[in-house]
Amino acid sequence: MSNQQEQQELQELQEQQEQQVLEAAGDLVAAFAEERLDDYFAAFAPDATFVFHTTDRRIESVAEYRRVWARWAADDDFHVLKCLSSDRRVQLWDGTAVFTHAVETDISTRAGTETLHERETVVFRRAADGRWLAVHEHLSPAAAFPPGPAEQPRPSR
Repeated sequence: MSNQQEQQELQELQEQQEQQVLEAAGDLVAAFAEERLDDYFAAFAPDATFVFHTTDRRIESVAEYRRVWARWAADDDFHVLKCLSSDRRVQLWDGTAVFTHAVETDISTRAGTETLHERETVVFRRAADGRWLAVHEHLSPAAAFPPGPAEQPRPSR
């Protein structure tokens, strides 16, 4: 096999894996948006970790996250009404993938409804059965305003 053929096969494999990760991420977001909690939590490895700007500490497992979610639901009547994902990117490394995107989520609580604008990073690992499972999720608030001229360095005098 020629070097060019090997490079083409590698490129095709990377494109295939990127599509698989995008599908896994899409399934995860859809399950979250529809509050299909069993499907949502099944998208994660049991030992996945979670860092949310809305919690005071790292969540150390899916089981712990389920307990946190149940507390949100019981204490605040928390519900996801809608979740949209945009600006998606996948980066691949030897059985690991980093998925980043912008998220717009409508939620309801006892206090009313709210639209959240956030950025999210989800790290996926390819499982032995070929599925891409999320092993870490990090959620942060989106910037209050897009980068603009005010953030450019000023010329020195």
